[in-house]
Amino acid sequence: MKIYTKRGDAGQTDLFGGDRVGKDELRVAAYGDVDELNAFVGVAAASGADPELADLLRSVQSALFDLGSSLATPDPEHREKYGIAGVAEADIEALEALIDRLEEPLEELKTFILPGGSPSASAFHVARTVCRRAERAVVRLARVEGESVAATSLRYLNRLSDALFVIARHENARLGVSDVAWVGRSTAS
Repeated sequence: MKIYTKRGDAGQTDLFGGDRVGKDELRVAAYGDVDELNAFVGVAAASGADPELADLLRSVQSALFDLGSSLATPDPEHREKYGIAGVAEADIEALEALIDRLEEPLEELKTFILPGGSPSASAFHVARTVCRRAERAVVRLARVEGESVAATSLRYLNRLSDALFVIARHENARLGVSDVAWVGRSTAS
């Protein structure tokens, strides 16, 4: 089977369930942003991240793939018929448990921090910002009358961005690199 079909050459794509839509549709943008997020989580995981997080990060990537599949299937009945579940409450709870576990030994934040520090922390900060963009795209889609987006999708992305932030801080702490404190700049001359 060839990887190219030429069906998208005119700017359209197929949703799961047969609908053909423009590649600039909100739904396509939403699952495209989730796909990009998945790729950035993969980059962050491969950036020298804590090996103890490898299984969890693969689980996150699988959940994001499930989420993207759900978004690519607009009809809830079609999702049910084909077992496209999206993300579950258990996925959100796993992120919350991770956040609690990784955050406990970290120094309390007393200021905003800049994205950076170690290479792996920086990669997780990039993944976090892409996660926020994906979340905005899914929120836009969910606000359209007649569109179907599971509430767990929004909650999962919101929690995942928090988790990616904490993982970035964990990476800096694990590597003995300080988080970079933000210091506001005065505009007075």
